[in-house]
Amino acid sequence: MRRVAVTGLGAVSALGVGVQAFWDGLVAGRSGVRRIAQFDPSAYLVQAAAEVPEFEPGEHFDAAQSDLLDRFAQFALVAAGEACRAAGLELTDADRSRAGVAIGSGMGGVVTQDDRYHKLYAEGTTRLHPFSIPRIMNNAAAAQVSMRWGLGGPTLSLATACAAAAHAIGEAAEIIRADRADVMIAGGAEAPIAPGVLRCWEAMRVLAPASGGDPSRVCRPFSRDRLGMVLGEGAGIVVLESWDRATARGAPILAELAGYAATSDAAHITQPGVEAPARALAIALDQARLAPPDVDYVNAHGTATRLNDSTETAIIKRAFGPAARRLAISSTKAAHGHAMGASAALELIATVLAIRNGVVPPTLNYTQLDPECDLDYVPNNAREMPVRAAVSNSFAFGGLNAVLVVRAA
Repeated sequence: MRRVAVTGLGAVSALGVGVQAFWDGLVAGRSGVRRIAQFDPSAYLVQAAAEVPEFEPGEHFDAAQSDLLDRFAQFALVAAGEACRAAGLELTDADRSRAGVAIGSGMGGVVTQDDRYHKLYAEGTTRLHPFSIPRIMNNAAAAQVSMRWGLGGPTLSLATACAAAAHAIGEAAEIIRADRADVMIAGGAEAPIAPGVLRCWEAMRVLAPASGGDPSRVCRPFSRDRLGMVLGEGAGIVVLESWDRATARGAPILAELAGYAATSDAAHITQPGVEAPARALAIALDQARLAPPDVDYVNAHGTATRLNDSTETAIIKRAFGPAARRLAISSTKAAHGHAMGASAALELIATVLAIRNGVVPPTLNYTQLDPECDLDYVPNNAREMPVRAAVSNSFAFGGLNAVLVVRAA
């Protein structure tokens, strides 16, 4: 099986446009969670989200392109462009037939869908924009990236909720390992901050309420006083290449994507299990040929809900055994929000940069020890430390689990 190199990163997040803005914000302990600006949230129980600030489509797309692109696809294209530039990716026609795309999104073009339904049901419109479906469809981001770079290899769209980007990146790596492609542009994109979507999430009672105080502090992963998750938006894209191709062209190899596993709880639609996620960790480490003591850092799923964080702590203990006590663990969602199908990609980027820079990003807003969450969550301040190998966890509704393992190049 061929080795897989990570050669490019691209990010659009609540911390800004670009990987540098994303990383600088994480390390500085800045939160991108703020009062919702895309619509007036005054009548909502939840009024905070991690929106991408000052994103102007006109700076990236002309009017004809914008007509075809929902916000989530716009994010994907911008992040993919950055990742390809960072990788120095230049493809011949022959290369393009061996290059593909895998992009996850939990909800697809819901900003467009919400707008069209409002026109239909509230305004009585009978004719909608002819490009509505191409904007709404979940595979729009993957298709648009494929067309933008003329990539004729395997192109996939995955919709496994909060694990979508991890599944997309992992399956992209498997495609390269199996010699079905040499290059894959992979990641996730999401723009779920729309009135109808927010009302649906409110009904689940898992979001941090407006009564939580300062919006930037309402997301508190692993802290005893955690109130719930905060929706986010954005995109994370990585360029993956076969190791031989990357070294032959002198590409900047940022890390090796060494392990991947996917499992299912097959039990409950919203409540996470322990056994299946722990099994995913074991399988991914085995593929990477790593033992638990070889891992220095875990980027946790860490949603800041009562059940998720205590369950993930149990998962890590089950998978790592005694080595769990020496792990540095952090959830970066307090900074970039739970960006649904994009979260795992943003978190993998944070994990790769932790290895590259020898700095572990913190878990923000941590105030109180929870006896059920008693590991080292790198509270509030980034930590300088060598990171040889690291894990990124993603555990989605439906009991769908994905684990990515990366190690220093």
